[in-house]
Amino acid sequence: MKQGTTFTLEVNPKIPRKLIRLEELANNLWYSWDKPTRTLFARLHPGLWDAVGHNPKVFLRRVDEKRLLDAVEDQVFLATYNRVLSAYDTYHHELVRRNGENELHDHDLVAYFCAEFGFHESFPIYSGGLGILAGDHCKAASDMRVPFVAVGLLYRQGYFFQTIECDGGKQIASYADSDFNELPVTPALRDDGGEIHLKVELPGRQVVVKVWQAIVGHVRLYLLDTDLEENSADDRNIAHQLYGGDRTLRLKQEIILGIGGVRALQALGIKPTVWHINEGHAAFLILERVRQLMAEHQLDFTSALEAVAVNTVFTTHTPVPAGHDHFSDGMIAEYFQHFCQSIDISVGDVMQLGLTPESPEFNMTALAIRGSRHQNGVSRIHGSVSSRICSALWPEVLPEENPMAYVTNGVHVPTFLAQEWADLFDNVFGYEWRHRMSEPDFWNRIDEIPDQLFWSVRQSLKSQMLQLIHFRKSAQHFRSHGSESHLDRMLKFVDSYNPNVLTIGFARRFATYKRATLLFENLEWFKEIISNEERPVLFLFAGKAHPADQPGQDLIRQIQGVANMPEFEGKVMLVEGYDLGLARRLVSGVDVWLNNPVYPLEASGTSGMKAAMNGAINLSVLDGWWGEGYDGTNGWAIKPAPTWMESYRRDKEEAQTLYEILQDKVIPSYYESGKMGYSPEWVKMSKRSMATILPRFNSCRMVGEYVSKFYVPASQQGRRYEQDGFAGAKQLSEWKRKIRSAWHGLVLRRVDTPLKRIRFGAVVRLETALNMNGLAPEDVVVELLIRRSSKRDGQDYLHFNFSFFAMSADGKEHLFALDLSPDLCGRLDYKIRVYPSHALLTHPLEMGLMQWL
Repeated sequence: MKQGTTFTLEVNPKIPRKLIRLEELANNLWYSWDKPTRTLFARLHPGLWDAVGHNPKVFLRRVDEKRLLDAVEDQVFLATYNRVLSAYDTYHHELVRRNGENELHDHDLVAYFCAEFGFHESFPIYSGGLGILAGDHCKAASDMRVPFVAVGLLYRQGYFFQTIECDGGKQIASYADSDFNELPVTPALRDDGGEIHLKVELPGRQVVVKVWQAIVGHVRLYLLDTDLEENSADDRNIAHQLYGGDRTLRLKQEIILGIGGVRALQALGIKPTVWHINEGHAAFLILERVRQLMAEHQLDFTSALEAVAVNTVFTTHTPVPAGHDHFSDGMIAEYFQHFCQSIDISVGDVMQLGLTPESPEFNMTALAIRGSRHQNGVSRIHGSVSSRICSALWPEVLPEENPMAYVTNGVHVPTFLAQEWADLFDNVFGYEWRHRMSEPDFWNRIDEIPDQLFWSVRQSLKSQMLQLIHFRKSAQHFRSHGSESHLDRMLKFVDSYNPNVLTIGFARRFATYKRATLLFENLEWFKEIISNEERPVLFLFAGKAHPADQPGQDLIRQIQGVANMPEFEGKVMLVEGYDLGLARRLVSGVDVWLNNPVYPLEASGTSGMKAAMNGAINLSVLDGWWGEGYDGTNGWAIKPAPTWMESYRRDKEEAQTLYEILQDKVIPSYYESGKMGYSPEWVKMSKRSMATILPRFNSCRMVGEYVSKFYVPASQQGRRYEQDGFAGAKQLSEWKRKIRSAWHGLVLRRVDTPLKRIRFGAVVRLETALNMNGLAPEDVVVELLIRRSSKRDGQDYLHFNFSFFAMSADGKEHLFALDLSPDLCGRLDYKIRVYPSHALLTHPLEMGLMQWL
């Protein structure tokens, strides 16, 4: 019999008046870091909560109305509901805390641009570390009441959902379009109540962009959407998929993000005093801000660029040159021809902002650096790496002296600290721990927690993790038509009722430089390590590889291949469906967190921070953040092999170190159980891991550093340049033009005869002559750098400035002198150099010009 068409109709429940604020909770991403709020929704219908991917907005649309009516009569539920609302209201009405001169004030506002934001698995507009970091940045800004807005793109398709075939380990990526009505977003509105739509020029047309708003505690996130009827099919797809398509689509996405983002804030009446570009994707905002200043204040191009750059912060996360976005000159000419005509500049003027000596293509990182005066990497090691990668943009300055600084990443503690730890801290430390997260001395109080209580929390979290692993692996196994007996054998160590097996986790993006398979470098040795039946070890792997990254997908196949070998079955396990929810379980449940990237390619990494603050112990290559976090007592370190070694030799050397640490330290320490059934030494190191890493690597510390090192100086410099009709920007632009035209005609020479030896306390007079090619003495600094020849004790150069004292007899040279009395004894090395100087410079070496004698 022929059946008729099946139609779908969604009937939404009416929320009872007593529970009406559930909708408010569902539309504020505060729920992404407040577990009691998420638990409140789950209590209404646990099965539905899991089925809707922990999305409270979808949950309220689909929950049966009878459950809501029953909840109104459930006094326990109502008490929980009221406690959640009390915490929510307290958070949102708490007085603003200011901390003096190094804080932003009411007239300030930071605008933070990023291509992805990761708040929670229910809001899939992120792919990995960059997005989760951006989400944590917003959350910490909310916690700290930093005046802050964020701007991104609203994707129909976020990152893919992953399944993995049990046999061959093939990754299968599936996508689903999001219904924006089911996301925690609403259309941004004008004062008259109308939706905000704006236009961005692309070749031969204008693309209409809709602005959406998400609430993140005290922070507002504005997201741009091109999926509108007014646009062509191609243009509707610009923001359809995160990191999808070819370079042309990527260029269009970045134009919408940068140019459209600035226009969106303008349409909203928002006037930032600081602009933060988080990775180069949003760097086109520099060009739009330049265009607006030229149109509104009649500035020339270079003066407008100075005014824009001075209050712009740029953070790079990429540790290799190939990782920076770049576009051909033809693409830039095609997409920016109209832009250039509108402000009467040439396409060449724009191209110059993105060129580097290494490539003829337009580089987004180069644009971001030339359009900012505050730049940073995301760890101490990465800051050094970035200063070398980007050194060509300051061509005559040593990499270690150029403006590239660093702020080491941190993670949002309320998001990633398990609720069980938060409850324990409340009981032991009182509520004040939440306001003292960045005080290392306070966290020494971890030792006040009795070892047995500390261990019981660790085991409880591990049990919860193993329960989730059991569920995920069972679903995967039965999907592949596996037998129950085989599943039992495979999950013999995944026992949530007896979580006593040493469990080591590796979960992150499967990129080749992260070396997920380093553990399998020598399978015979690896087999020996984990074959002791009295000391079993379980290795858990999880992560995604980009669908276009075949080498990354090969890593997944290799891991699954090892997991399927009889000698490793049940001891090596690959878990599919990696997302934020699984990540939270893994970092809070494993005993050891493994990380073995190729040094120095790990820009920072944050997963190890999340694991450590939950009491897991890191075993990692000394790269990224671990280069700062490791102190010899809070984990184990793999010293990187020399970078000049061939890759296969490096892998062999570092794998050997990894095996030795596992065999000689990790496994024996874990299984040295005392009379209470756990290892006192293990608990000691676990406590040390938490106490040393939580206060140093949390996102409040990170955002606090951005505020003091970059946001406050950027805001202050921005006001300085803007005064009197941007007089400062105009003055500095003209001065730089003068410097550049004259600089390579300068000639510096030594006038005095260098002495070989002096007595301590004596004064030696050094004199130089400088042909200034039309510049004045106040335009430059002539400087002496001096240090011990041996550079013992890690001593850096000491700096002394020469003073102008006369013209040469022929009037062609300026004479500079320095009366030096060194405070050092022994053999000394010294150098003399000259570089441009002006009171309005943000960094003394920002021009990248320097001459050495």
